[in-house]
Amino acid sequence: MVNISKPSEEQIEKIIDLALAEDISNGDITSELLIPPELEGQASILVKADGVLAGIDVARQVFFKVDSSIIFETLIKDGVQVKSGDIAATITGRITSILKAERLALNFLSQLSGIASETAKYVANTHGLKVKITDTRKTTPALRILEKYAVRMGGGYNHRRHLGDGILIKDNHLAALRGSGMSLKNIIAKAKLNTPQGLKVEVEVNTITEALEAVEAGADIIMLDNMNPEEMRNAVSQIPSHIVTEASGGITLDNIRIVAETGINIISIGALTHSPKVLDMSLELKI
Repeated sequence: MVNISKPSEEQIEKIIDLALAEDISNGDITSELLIPPELEGQASILVKADGVLAGIDVARQVFFKVDSSIIFETLIKDGVQVKSGDIAATITGRITSILKAERLALNFLSQLSGIASETAKYVANTHGLKVKITDTRKTTPALRILEKYAVRMGGGYNHRRHLGDGILIKDNHLAALRGSGMSLKNIIAKAKLNTPQGLKVEVEVNTITEALEAVEAGADIIMLDNMNPEEMRNAVSQIPSHIVTEASGGITLDNIRIVAETGINIISIGALTHSPKVLDMSLELKI
């Protein structure tokens, strides 16, 4: 488990450049035909639902990328609880520039705030328990660094950043190697023998028997995949405390408290990034 640093302006800029090429590479024909280029005004980013804000700096950078003369005033910072009716930021400048940046800025801000808000719900449902809520690699292609940042703004933690970030032996790895006659113990031993210094070896198991075999083989982290809470509690009670335990699969807001109460160390949830509801926001223009 790692925590990714806040995305740099250079990293954000690369993502924004791709998004702008998709949206306004041929200009904004409606605004350019109808609105005088010199006309200026002010706009507000209005929050329309309760949640946690994330991505305000990304939104700011979108406006600056479209027009560096725009004045963007951040009123609410990332990681702050917001409610419907709050104003997250104000933007002052040329109307045509504001309208060119509007949808892209809101898309980033609404999506990242949705992830932060969903994460905060899971974290709240485990309040008082010693468990860490993490994301997975089930992120939008090319947006992982932003989406994992949003998870942290909601109070969660980050799992692997990429496939080179840790050894995670999953079901398909096991299936491929078992087909050649290797046991779970052999597979873990091979991974431990060849693992670069500093990396942990994690293995996904589906039964208590497999979990104990992973313990004997020297796994650093054991992922209990799709186990029910009673099975999970039984497994955790038999796994030495120096080995990190992780729960994954089928975990929802309704059952996460029960899962956390098994004594598990980490709960990883793909839904944090692959299916959160966006936090509704709009841009309100004033002349």
